Amino acid sequence: MTLPTSDAVTASTRDQVFRVRGLTKVYGTGTAAVHALAGVDLDLHAGELVVLLGPSGSGKTTLLNNLGGLDVPTTGELWYRDMDLTAADEDQLTRYRRDAVGFIFQFYNLIPSLTARENVALITEIARDPMPAEDALHLVHLGARLDHFPAQLSGGEQQRVAIARAIAKRPEVLLCDEPTGALDVKTGIVVLEAIQNANRELGTLTVVITHNAIMADMADRVIHLSDGRVHHIRQNAQRAPASSLNW
Repeated sequence: MTLPTSDAVTASTRDQVFRVRGLTKVYGTGTAAVHALAGVDLDLHAGELVVLLGPSGSGKTTLLNNLGGLDVPTTGELWYRDMDLTAADEDQLTRYRRDAVGFIFQFYNLIPSLTARENVALITEIARDPMPAEDALHLVHLGARLDHFPAQLSGGEQQRVAIARAIAKRPEVLLCDEPTGALDVKTGIVVLEAIQNANRELGTLTVVITHNAIMADMADRVIHLSDGRVHHIRQNAQRAPASSLNW
């Protein structure tokens, strides 16, 4: 599925991928308990690009970890398609993460002794229906750097290898936790362009965590979190290209 490159499509016209109702996550007990999520309600749909915006401690990363099966909620409903993630055992969550979800973190987590191509191939070897590692790297404009090692790549290039690695298995969901947090502005824009391009070309539901409000304009929807809850949701009439963001 290829999305339009200009006008945003309303979420109601898309297939529902996640259904979240009353989601809570509590760490610790008693007086030491931390309520990271305090009753989150939201729906996320196929192909949309969503920015999760909020200050530190608002619950963004906890929510992302729950969506990605890296953590489990304390209470509430969390459905991926017809799969109840709150009732899944560890084997089911492992298969879910392997087959359906691509992760991009602030730090690249590349293996230094492997080339860009080989770092991406680690994923394609275990995926159900992967694209060739070369194709994934071309998609993020690294076709000329296939056989370079991480030490030979800039920070932005390493992050784009990480994006290629995440999308090479053709995930339905791409979860990005502060993907530009370790990069300068110019390099960060290049990385955001790669994420937008992957979302557009593959039709992957893409969720990007940031505390930088400027990035909100690149999304179809902006979900503002505060104190573990959805404070409000904004629908953008049109996605702004990453290159046009006023940093």
